[in-house]
Amino acid sequence: MQMVKKVTLIFFASWLALLLFMPKAELYYSLEKILAKKDIKLNEKSIEEGLFSLNIKEITVYVKGIPLANIEKLNFFTLFFYSSLTIENLISDETLHTKIPALVKEAHVNHQFFSPMSLSLDANGSFGEIVGDVDLLKRTLYIDFVDTKDIGMIQPSLTKGIKTNGEEGWIYEKSF
Repeated sequence: MQMVKKVTLIFFASWLALLLFMPKAELYYSLEKILAKKDIKLNEKSIEEGLFSLNIKEITVYVKGIPLANIEKLNFFTLFFYSSLTIENLISDETLHTKIPALVKEAHVNHQFFSPMSLSLDANGSFGEIVGDVDLLKRTLYIDFVDTKDIGMIQPSLTKGIKTNGEEGWIYEKSF
């Protein structure tokens, strides 16, 4: 029994040390370098690193030097077995309002250790409210429009079908 206690204590201490000393800001800078290869640049006002989180404020997204979106706040939280990314107030550039929604008030992307090949997402904004999932194994994206508001600009990309709750409504499915 003593051996089980020692192994559990060592595992828990290693897990906690790894979380506390994980270079979260450096991971963000690595992401910036990867995106820069695709001509996508992120310009942030401040980065705050917490014990289990990384908060980035006032991000401007540039694609080929053109500012396309502003994000008020981005929060990354991880415990290894559960990770979440929260985006608050994503506002697209006015030139894109005819193609994509103007405002995403809040979006959440969650990943769990017990289902490593899938991500769950939910968001609300000027388009209404959505829930969905990304299956990395099957390489599919499924979005269910729970409550629709202003979807006129994205309606040609949507299909009318049976949603996950069995009701008929607007859905978006894409393979990648």
